[in-house]
Amino acid sequence: MNFATDIAGIVLGGLAAGTVLFIVSVGLSVTMGLMGFVNLAHGAFAMFGGYVVVLAMNRAHFGFGVALAVSFIATAALSVVLERALYWPLYRSGELDQVLFTIGLIFIFIAGTTILVGPEHQTLQLPAALSGQLNLGFVRYRTYSVFLIVIGVLIALGIWLTFERTRIGGQIRATVDNRRMAESLGINVDRLFTITFAFGSGMAAIGGGLGAEFLGLDPQYPLKYLVYFLIAVSVGGLGSVIGVYYAALILGVLDFVLTLYLPKGGTIFIYVLTILILLARPQGLFGRKEL
Repeated sequence: MNFATDIAGIVLGGLAAGTVLFIVSVGLSVTMGLMGFVNLAHGAFAMFGGYVVVLAMNRAHFGFGVALAVSFIATAALSVVLERALYWPLYRSGELDQVLFTIGLIFIFIAGTTILVGPEHQTLQLPAALSGQLNLGFVRYRTYSVFLIVIGVLIALGIWLTFERTRIGGQIRATVDNRRMAESLGINVDRLFTITFAFGSGMAAIGGGLGAEFLGLDPQYPLKYLVYFLIAVSVGGLGSVIGVYYAALILGVLDFVLTLYLPKGGTIFIYVLTILILLARPQGLFGRKEL
């Protein structure tokens, strides 16, 4: 019985971590798939959103839900300014220019956060309703972890329905498939880029806020989890919401198990598995092959 309980705890913990990874990474998958822009600074928006949530709760005494909403709006607004001022001139540049620019932007975020807030690890105080443990029948587990898993399912379903059943979702998919044809049909691609970039950055902020208690939050956040974001996107497939969801959950469970049983060097198995998957399917598990 204890073995079954331990397995259930490991799976639930991994799913919770994977859910946070998905919420952050799905925005990166959509923006990279749509815009073809190598935005390695995506994690910086997640960090910014996490800090907004923590500071709004600890200093302004906002509720958790309100702080998340403020974080989404503030991060989306910041991303629009940066997208128009800094990203837009590099849309037609080479991948090396985009990589160097976004890496530099990460260091600016890190330095700015360290100066304004400090290098200390930030603590998120959860509301009472999300604290403690929840009886699931087969095991008692952290209420907040269960909350994260449920929220992840709802977000994945909501984004998938938006992409598949709405007009703007159709425009995004059309632009991903063939930008020139989409422009010829009258789709304002530049405006679509801005909207999608703002939404993706806002989702990163939500992930950063939800994961602040679970994954931690400090100025090194964008570099610490950059590889995990890229793995989830590359393995799941660019532009595939469901693909990134499954990839993030698998990565979360695998990382949870390796951290628990192989704390020293266990992550090498994740990198090896990623390489093998991408060698077999360069487009990712759920990505479509280019014709």
